[in-house]
Amino acid sequence: MINFSLVDVKSISSNVPRSNFAEADLDQLADMILESGGIIRPLVVKATGVENYTVIDGHLEYYAAVRAKEKNPRQGEMVNAFVISPKIEDTVAKQATALRSLESSDENTVKPPVGTGNLEPRLANLELRYEKQINELKSEQVQERERLDDRLKQIESQIPKQIVPLAAFNTLSLTELTFRLKSAGFTNQTATKVAESVEKERKKKQFVSLSDVVERVKVTSGKRQVKGITSDKMVDIVDSWSRLLFF
Repeated sequence: MINFSLVDVKSISSNVPRSNFAEADLDQLADMILESGGIIRPLVVKATGVENYTVIDGHLEYYAAVRAKEKNPRQGEMVNAFVISPKIEDTVAKQATALRSLESSDENTVKPPVGTGNLEPRLANLELRYEKQINELKSEQVQERERLDDRLKQIESQIPKQIVPLAAFNTLSLTELTFRLKSAGFTNQTATKVAESVEKERKKKQFVSLSDVVERVKVTSGKRQVKGITSDKMVDIVDSWSRLLFF
């Protein structure tokens, strides 16, 4: 199977040394790539790992793309490539060799000059086709990034977070606050009374400190109103809640 893709230049390698090609030629081709926005003859690569590829055909174009990235890291970041399945690597390599042989034969054959009137529309059509394919790939990449961002936000929203004790007294529901007080050592009955007192007091005015909570939260004990949370008990609450995660 062959897929046409935009591939990150830095994820590609070649087993042909760069020294096989003249730097002047690579430099000139790199300028053309940057000026036109891509190579007109895509690389043929195979995957060697996750997001790693090696060149099967197009070593000159590959090093020209590398040079383009060196000149302009942002514009030269991606390169057009046909990504092939390892199963058809040998067949594709033979095809590439055959095509190079035919091209060489064509170059050595004397042909009448071709009028530029026919060549220019063909080149323009080819550029439009590649531009369309590149734009489609860019659009797919943007959509994929958006999907990943949405997924990350969804995951982050599901991760339990620690909550500041003062914020807990000011924001937790009656049921949740009762549960948290019981986790700090209150009996079920006492936790319910304290939570109800907290809810009553914070409706009047939000608590400004833990000392404010200790001072204002009262519960009935016999015929008297006593502190629902003593200073020592508040220390226990803070210590207990510091080890808990709140959903």
